[in-house]
Formats: sequence, C-alpha cells, structure tokens
Amino acid sequence: MPDILVFPRPAPSEPSASEPYDRAALAELIAGLDATAAARDQAGGTAKAERDLIRASGLLALTIPVELGGGGGDLADALDITRQMAAVDSSLAHLFAFHHFQLATLRFYAPRRQWAPLLEATAREGWFWGNALNPLDKTTFLTPGPDIGEYRVNGTKSFCSGASDSDMLIVSALRHDQPELVIAAIPTDRDGVKVHDDWDNIGQRQTDSGRVSFRDVVVLDSEILREPGPLGSPFASLRSTLGQLILTHIYLGLAEGALTYASGNLDPQGVPWIASEATSVGQDPFILRNFGEYWVQAAGAGALTERARRQFRDAFSLGDQVTETLRGEVAISVATAKVASARAALEISSRMFEVLGARSTAGKLRLDRFWRNARVHTLHDPIDYKLLELGDWRLNGQLPLPSFYS
Repeated sequence: MPDILVFPRPAPSEPSASEPYDRAALAELIAGLDATAAARDQAGGTAKAERDLIRASGLLALTIPVELGGGGGDLADALDITRQMAAVDSSLAHLFAFHHFQLATLRFYAPRRQWAPLLEATAREGWFWGNALNPLDKTTFLTPGPDIGEYRVNGTKSFCSGASDSDMLIVSALRHDQPELVIAAIPTDRDGVKVHDDWDNIGQRQTDSGRVSFRDVVVLDSEILREPGPLGSPFASLRSTLGQLILTHIYLGLAEGALTYASGNLDPQGVPWIASEATSVGQDPFILRNFGEYWVQAAGAGALTERARRQFRDAFSLGDQVTETLRGEVAISVATAKVASARAALEISSRMFEVLGARSTAGKLRLDRFWRNARVHTLHDPIDYKLLELGDWRLNGQLPLPSFYS
C-alpha cells in the first residue's frame, strides 16, 4: 500500500532508550498484515498466524510499565498503532486495541496489588487478552460456589472480540442480589469456558466477535475487580471513554486506509471518462474535487481524534485526581471525534468507487472490505445517541453521564 497518510508520522528508525517499541518492526508487521488482508477478509475465521506475529512483535506488552517487564508505553502509543493497523486491517487493529483495553480495564477497576501481578505475567508469558464483557447481555450470572471465596458463572456472552486464541478474558456477569455488573479476570482455558466459532458478519471478519459460553465456571473472589469496580470513580469511568476512543481510531484508520487505496489504485496519467475535457485522469475536475472532499473529511476527523487522544492521555495521567467535570469534558471530546471519524470512514470507503470506476469492484481486489468493516464497526453503539449527548452539552451545558458507552 502506498505510504499516503493524513498526518505524517516519524520515519521508521531503530529503537532508542526513550521509545517503547521498535518503529521499523512495527512497519514490517503492518506491511505483513497488508499483504494478506484481502485474502484473509475472504477467508474469515481466526487470524492465528497474524495474532502470533503480534505476539512475537512484543507489542502486547507495550502499555505495561517497564518495572513490570513491559515496554513502558502509554495508551496514546497503543491508539496510534491501532490507527496505523486499521488502515490496512481493521480486524487485527481491533484485536490489538482490545487487548490493551482489557489491560487498562484492570487498572481502571482494580487496585495496583491486583493488576500489577497480572500485567507482569502478561509481559512474561506473552498473554493475549480477549473480551467477554458485554454490559447489554443480561443472561450471564454469578452465584456463590460451594466453597468460601469461590463463585460460579453460567450463561452466554455475545460480541466477545478476541476471545478465540486468547490466554485471558475479562468477563462480566450479574448477581441476582445486586444490580451492578461483576467483572473478573480469568484464564480462557478454565474448565467450563467455551469459545464458539460463530462470528460470520459482513465486516470485521477476523475479530472473532462471536459468543463465549460459561458452564459452572469457577471465579475466585481474588479475580473479581471491585476496588473501585465498574464506574466506581471518575477515573474508573474513563474506561468508557477509552473504549470509544479505540473505536474512533479504528474508524479514522479505515478512512485513511480507504483514501490511500483509492489514491494508489488510480493512475493519474490514465485516460479520463469520454465526456471529460481533461487530458488525463489526474486533471479531471471531478476526480480532483472528490479527492479534495475525501481529504477534508479524513483530515478533520484526524485533527479531532488527535485532540481527544491528548485530552484522554492527560486525564489518565491524573489517576484518582480526575474530577467528574474533567471526565465529562474528555467524553465530549471523544464523542465529537467518534462521530467525525465514523462519518469519514463510511463516506470515503463508499465513495472511493466513484473515482476508481467499475473495475475497482472486482472481487479479487476486495476493496469493499473498507466499507464493510466500517459499516459493521460503526454500529457498535448508535451515533444518533452520541449526537444527542453532544447537543445536550452544546445547548444545555449538560455533560454526559458516565455509562459503559459514554
């Protein structure tokens, strides 16, 4: 894929003591994902070989502190890499980002004495984390077990991205005696856990976002994240803004990737449409106008996303000093960027065919994967409700109330 990016980034270089990852190795990884993305989109299923490439890259330990054996990078680094991956393969970008989302969940919902050993083991063992935390599923329950300090989980969770080929899961369940979600970190291979190979959607085809079922699965009291627990403090509720920011970076990457592929698959010296007065495709006014529109959409979304990422990073660095007002301001910034990025991804990935022409719809190219991925992923939670929150803030000064989606 030609290196045409909306916001130029530093050229690949050798890692230094101040860098949490090897830029040259990252560029090689992304080039490898790009080379097989179209074929894998057609095949679907678990991208086992590519997941192993991510394991071997060391990037799974990127956001783990150095003293725990990790790279010492921050979540902003993980988000930037997610954006770059999404430009060539948004499914693997999703899995990479959700791995770091689960690691951050430990830090949001649990005290250091609980999350530090888990992060240390992740760095040491190369664990890949998957997701089984879906607050909209109401059919998975946690009940007391026969022994003190043990519980049992039964039920089924859907949209469990990255559960296949994962080593650890973040799991949510309800208790009959309390309304709050219980969230725990458990091994994926624990007895009674079954990851179903039933994800077959039109886009994001290798995110393994199918079901996970639990049958009398043991959960230890020490594995439950309860200090402060889900939404238990302004800092803990930043987790939701991180989730939205991950989606935003995936959408932005898709928009940039579609723009890059559109540019790379169009020959500026080619023969224009018969009705055009231009001497070449690169001089056709309608081609130029369309690319101008694509650029504005991607660049605008990129600027809003960069601002939101900076605000989140600054808030995260404050830890328990985050206030409700600051948390709400981050949520507004992230929601704004998410709407812009979603629209850019959908618009560019759909309209790119207007400049590329009928030949670009050939099945072997699978350029429609950008639109299909954007169409599936932008349904994660309704954009309309993001706009309601933004309108309520702009008109009435009401900051979004913390939830699992805002």
